[in-house]
Amino acid sequence: MNNFQYSRASDVADAIRLLAADPSAKLIAGGTNLIDLMKQNVERPPRLIDISRLPLRDIEETPDGGLRIGALVPNSDLAYHPLIEQRYPLLASAILAGASAQLRNMASVGGNLMQRTRCAYFYDTATPCNKRSPGSGCSALDGLNRNHAILGISTSCIATNPSDMSVALAALGALVHIAGPTGQRTIALTDFHRLPDDKPHVDTNLGSGEIITAVELPPRGFAQNYSYLKIRDRLSYAFALVSVAAALELEGNAISEARLALGGVAHKPWRSFEAEAALRGQAATPDHFGHAADLLLQGATARSHNGFKIELARRAVVRTLMQAASATPQSQAYKKIA
Repeated sequence: MNNFQYSRASDVADAIRLLAADPSAKLIAGGTNLIDLMKQNVERPPRLIDISRLPLRDIEETPDGGLRIGALVPNSDLAYHPLIEQRYPLLASAILAGASAQLRNMASVGGNLMQRTRCAYFYDTATPCNKRSPGSGCSALDGLNRNHAILGISTSCIATNPSDMSVALAALGALVHIAGPTGQRTIALTDFHRLPDDKPHVDTNLGSGEIITAVELPPRGFAQNYSYLKIRDRLSYAFALVSVAAALELEGNAISEARLALGGVAHKPWRSFEAEAALRGQAATPDHFGHAADLLLQGATARSHNGFKIELARRAVVRTLMQAASATPQSQAYKKIA
């Protein structure tokens, strides 16, 4: 049994104060990831700060026509919210492709953004892992790395980000609202998670004592031509080998706007503004989609067991864009059993 202290924050300011008093403390809401990490001795926080009762469960329209989603909104509530289903179905599809119904009922929006990698070496405390123990080495580099990253990797870490929701949020251009000791700030979702570089133990650009308060969606939701494709070893309750969030705006068969993000391939959701720009003004054809996939996968690097991911990702991008162009996203049956 690992001893720890427990505190319950009364409001956001109280949570920030408690974090400032003990920087090694961890915030807990649904606990769907943190509790597992504590059971495995991967995380051993001396204090847990319960934020589950903070008033961060609202989904509100913003003055410009977007949505502001409280950090404690459960994933299930978000996926099935009428405004999300109607205006941001790409996000609903991504959420319903992740975890199980029971976990989605508990997992929060903020917790989903903060979840840590499912790399087996990260969970195995008997093996070296720079993410768990900085400077100890990365066992995955020359180990069993079939599920590991092919983009944005470093010699320190090739772990992947496990979030489905984050991939859709990246494609949609979401913003993350943060509060901390120095006040409030906003950061693009694409800048929230970090690449490993030489500090793979630092997953995000969240500062000391800071807390996520909300995620904001812009007015443009791509509700007509979108698709989320998740390729995994089994259909139910498995993390992505490769996932793709694709969204288009079409004028006839010409692409006026495009969004494209990958999951399961990097330390963060992987979005390429260059690939999106290459699609604008082009016809919605497999050749143009293949060119965008090549741009998205520039610099992809394979290890001993995960080279298949490069071609898998390319084909997945083309397929997902074709589905988006024809307004035929994944079926409802797929979403319900995922």
